[in-house]
Amino acid sequence: MAIAQAASRLRGVSIAGLALMVAAILGLLYSHALLSRSPVVIGVQVAAVGLVLWARITFGRRSFHAAADPTEGGLVTTGPYHFIRHPIYTAALLFGWAGILANVSFVSVALGGLLAFGAILRMVTEERLVLQRYPAYRQYAQVTKRMVPYVF
Repeated sequence: MAIAQAASRLRGVSIAGLALMVAAILGLLYSHALLSRSPVVIGVQVAAVGLVLWARITFGRRSFHAAADPTEGGLVTTGPYHFIRHPIYTAALLFGWAGILANVSFVSVALGGLLAFGAILRMVTEERLVLQRYPAYRQYAQVTKRMVPYVF
């Protein structure tokens, strides 16, 4: 019962992280700090969208839910997951921070911090939940970095 309660609490934290990320993205969009006409920013954001698409195609339909809730089907370690454990969160941060750096203000940086905090909450809770379901995740996490291959 304690494991189920802990998992339920982790799912709640995960949903809170998602809410923070969505609020940050909407805030950046509303404050006109998410997009830019800079070819560099556009290139980074297009690459971020490409990373999301690659990750979604690799992971399949089974991964789409608000709580970072592991599903049946085994641990995915191919595609972008071969290089980084969290390509979708990485892409969200790349997309958001590219816009923020092109439109720097106190508000945009604060929203970027909120975006990063939400992503970190999601990553940490997701890793704990996945580890409970797939013990092989521990070894995978030792050899695959969270967001930046060979670094972090």
